[in-house]
Amino acid sequence: MLILIGLAVVGVVGVLAFAALASARAGRPAPTRDAYPVPRQLDRADFPRPDASWLVALFTSASCEACGTMWPKVSVLDSPEVAVCEFEYPQARATHDRYAISGVPMVLIADREGVVHRAFVGPTSATDLWAAVAAVRDPDAGIEPGLGALP
Repeated sequence: MLILIGLAVVGVVGVLAFAALASARAGRPAPTRDAYPVPRQLDRADFPRPDASWLVALFTSASCEACGTMWPKVSVLDSPEVAVCEFEYPQARATHDRYAISGVPMVLIADREGVVHRAFVGPTSATDLWAAVAAVRDPDAGIEPGLGALP
């Protein structure tokens, strides 16, 4: 009889300890990291119109369903000041490999020196892309400065 009571007490303590541990884990935020790191520097000679003040480069894949919606959103940003281009994997494998592109669609917004100022990984709205380009082109315009910003 004492053995049964002892086993019951050990069982209850075990269940309470497990519940306390699970509760403590649930309250902690998950560790964060870039799931798909983005390049911070581009060689503008690898892209069309290296003399343009800004570059919007879209990296896609032929096997990516969401990628098909991105080029129409990116292409409208083309202007004398903004060069736009698309690099589709596997046709542009060398460029994907050179910049270690691991997630698509990926949009990079870089300046004339190739410094990446904004990046988007995954499907992105045309509004967000337009706002990000506008924010880097005119920082004093009052447009949300953090949209697509790199940490």
